[in-house]
Amino acid sequence: MRCGLGPVAGVDEAGRGACAGPLVVAACMLGSRPNAALAGLDDSKKLTEKTREELFPIITRLAVAWSVVEIPADEVDRLGVHVANIEGMRRAVAGLSVAPGYVLTDGFRVPGLRAPSLPVIGGDGAAACIAAASILAKVARDRTMVALDEEFPGYGFAAHKGYSTPVHAAALNEFGPSREHRMSYANVAAASRASGSAASRAFERAAVGAR
Repeated sequence: MRCGLGPVAGVDEAGRGACAGPLVVAACMLGSRPNAALAGLDDSKKLTEKTREELFPIITRLAVAWSVVEIPADEVDRLGVHVANIEGMRRAVAGLSVAPGYVLTDGFRVPGLRAPSLPVIGGDGAAACIAAASILAKVARDRTMVALDEEFPGYGFAAHKGYSTPVHAAALNEFGPSREHRMSYANVAAASRASGSAASRAFERAAVGAR
């Protein structure tokens, strides 16, 4: 900022490794002066759910600007998760109400931004603005997954948030994929093939029984 670049935006995502639900990307610009209310900022994965929920309204209140975007599961399938992640970062930065002078991204170079940018490995643990973005993305995505749990009961989305766990794998095997699952992921595709084969066998048995 001393060089006249203006406010710095941090960008991060949540849900890249999940096999269900959206990829959520957030951008956040904090003020130039440290604020005691934000002293607890850290990589969202290192914080408890309670702490993230407490920090979310503080970040949104104190931020110079912030933006959260969702890339739905079908778009992740169509673009591929890496391209979807980069596109989400571009959309999140474009959605800021204040144009950043510089952009820090967590780990990935993002071409096509209107401001100069720098990828920072482990940025959510090193830069406050990226840490803030990681919390916004994680909390927003968790809330979406809790809502999807009500729409698609049985998968356990509220608990595992769409990541591959034994409980999630068992539900996939039992019910097959929902429309919120990422069909391009190997475990989901395998569950889809298995459920399709099971449905086909059931249809054949019903047809034989009707003769």
